[in-house]
Amino acid sequence: MTSALLAPGTDAIPVHLVTESGWAALEAELTPLQRGFAKASGFAPKAGRLALLPAEDGALARVLLGLGDPASATFDRFLAGKLPAALPAGDYRLEPAEGIDPAEAALAWLLGAYRFERYRKPGAERPRLVAPGGVDGTRLTRIAAAVAHGRDLVNTPSNDLGPAEIEAAIRDVAACFGATVAVVAGEELRKEFPLVHAVGAASPRAPRLIDLTWGPADAPRVTLVGKGVVFDTGGLDIKPSAGMLLMKKDMGGAAAALAAAEMIMGDALPVRLRLIVPSVENAIAGEAFRPGDVIRSRAGLTVEIGNTDAEGRLILADALSFAESDEPELLIDFATLTGAARVALGPDLPAFFTGDEGLAASVAEAGAAVNDPVWRLPLHAPYASGLDSKVADLNNVSGGPFAGAITAALFLRRFAPKTKAHVHFDLYGWNPSTKPGRPEGGEVQTARLVHALVAKRYGQA
Repeated sequence: MTSALLAPGTDAIPVHLVTESGWAALEAELTPLQRGFAKASGFAPKAGRLALLPAEDGALARVLLGLGDPASATFDRFLAGKLPAALPAGDYRLEPAEGIDPAEAALAWLLGAYRFERYRKPGAERPRLVAPGGVDGTRLTRIAAAVAHGRDLVNTPSNDLGPAEIEAAIRDVAACFGATVAVVAGEELRKEFPLVHAVGAASPRAPRLIDLTWGPADAPRVTLVGKGVVFDTGGLDIKPSAGMLLMKKDMGGAAAALAAAEMIMGDALPVRLRLIVPSVENAIAGEAFRPGDVIRSRAGLTVEIGNTDAEGRLILADALSFAESDEPELLIDFATLTGAARVALGPDLPAFFTGDEGLAASVAEAGAAVNDPVWRLPLHAPYASGLDSKVADLNNVSGGPFAGAITAALFLRRFAPKTKAHVHFDLYGWNPSTKPGRPEGGEVQTARLVHALVAKRYGQA
């Protein structure tokens, strides 16, 4: 669940975003009662400090939120995202300090207002925010809604979210924007996308590849590919029970790709957009693929299965081969792919890989611009030898414990070798704890980044 911004001009309680340098001037503007109340409550303009100040009649007159020092390396640009959970119901307007972007603060509020309440009674009435003057509130609401839709998908347990439900979610978004959707399943999937079929064959919920297309045929071609593993047991190389607890989020790449697509279509960016989602459940049954199996991919390369728990790269391999055949100008894939990326960078910082230096700089710039950060890891070519197989063109895992995120990215590159402008995102897709604008639970990391990247690359900065 998310919320919409109210129209500018709505009568509302002011929320002052207070920096350390701006506190003295603001304090002087307060009434004697409010200054005394702020002092008595211990308010200081440190990051996250909050004070609710009364009017003479005791009603709430204004709110103070400390931001700390915006020049600090630890400054959180989404601090305003803590307000929806901290304020009583009512209508509010932001009063940003000098140097604070009101649009970013308003977006932080909307992202922080998200709640996943599908299986619970709705909570108490939430505070509402008036769109800051000069800010496109409708656009911010669209972005927040796309994030919320993606978060909902990641948070939904696997018993209620299988490949068919992923398809339905994509069709719902397509219907809003006049996009077309084609689906490959059954025997056709076995023939055309053999790796996707093999990974999903053991589940009673049929695997499929979902292909959304939107925009003019002669516009620049942008293709997004999202890993849609609705649950990952590990297959016959079964995970321990603790390793399965969050495996409902293994379709987080598909959710991020869909959220980015929704933002791109919502802004009517001048591109021909494709969204390709291979969706499977990696289950255990008589039809399960096995360690040691050799499967011929859509690209014609044979793949030895070194580990059935490295299934995401298999379904992405067929999807990327399919995507490249359309010769996109920009190809981006999203996947909750490796634990190695989390060990290296933690849950908040997705890894990205690309061999295009200019594109790498643009990705990092876009992430910094919209507070959707990433960190580049190298496509170190010599590590590709770890994927050598004695019986097939390559193995789906390397033979050792090192550089797992890099070898996975190198594996994927084998299936889209001609596309120079290709970015691979290795995501966690989950907020382990609540932070401003980022509630605990499912997250569509890099979706806002990709939206900003496409907008700038194709003419709408």
